[in-house]
Amino acid sequence: MSSRATGLLLAVATIAVVASCLYAGVERQRLIVVSTTTSLYQLGVLDGLLGDFRNSTSIDARFKVLVKGSGEALRVLADGSASIAFVHAPSLELQYMERGEIEQLAMFAYNEFVIVGPPDDPAGVKNASNAVEAFERIYRAGERGVARFVSRGDMSGTNVREVQLWRLAGLSPEGRPWYLKSCQGMVQTLLMAENIGAYTLTDLGSYASLKRQGRLQVLVELKRDPQHLVNVYSAYVSRTSALNDPYVRYVAQELKNYLMTRGQELLASNYGDLIRSVRGCEDEVRQAWDALARLS
Repeated sequence: MSSRATGLLLAVATIAVVASCLYAGVERQRLIVVSTTTSLYQLGVLDGLLGDFRNSTSIDARFKVLVKGSGEALRVLADGSASIAFVHAPSLELQYMERGEIEQLAMFAYNEFVIVGPPDDPAGVKNASNAVEAFERIYRAGERGVARFVSRGDMSGTNVREVQLWRLAGLSPEGRPWYLKSCQGMVQTLLMAENIGAYTLTDLGSYASLKRQGRLQVLVELKRDPQHLVNVYSAYVSRTSALNDPYVRYVAQELKNYLMTRGQELLASNYGDLIRSVRGCEDEVRQAWDALARLS
């Protein structure tokens, strides 16, 4: 083979290698790992938002979704295993922000936590003046052997709020025979509570999305305790990913803009009372988040 032909082949091979590396780099940048709370995933809200985000913008990223409780979703966001997270645990979110590991993009939605239980309500929860008193009643009924409570037990946003309510009541149900842990998502936890006639704490969207047959009823809702039962959903970006990857920063900024504009319209039109847009009540939602973030 002539030296000219050999040189040509080497040049072609070099170009192919460079092109392959560039292509691999683009593909790497365009795979965005998203961690999410189970409720947003099980309600179909996250798929709806991410799908519409891609269709309505120039973003051609591929999203890989990790479905976890908020505590784990924040952990993998902080260590860079995920680039973006959707969560609802203000007190945990604040801790990660104060350590400089994550950056808030938007408080984009809210609904409410509700206490649900059997229709005969052996703990008298429906007569409680607020959520803290409701937990006190459940504890006393559990000690009498007439009630049970199912906890997520997984450091999800719902579990974090539940633990906060027990603390506010000055009670610890850990280890009590009537206090059970599902260590599963919200839907599975509701089904477990339903099957054994127990109480549990749930976001209203997850409860309403299931086909109920009257075996669990809402006993305490937001209007009875707006201070402790509002449930705020926020989106975050990993500072580790954003600092190291310009494409992640770009996608995060575009997502922030989307969530507070077109995303608000999608929430209002497609999801009704399962999960609500914050449009028109941004200040109130921010104030609620601030109070919840500092709840012990």
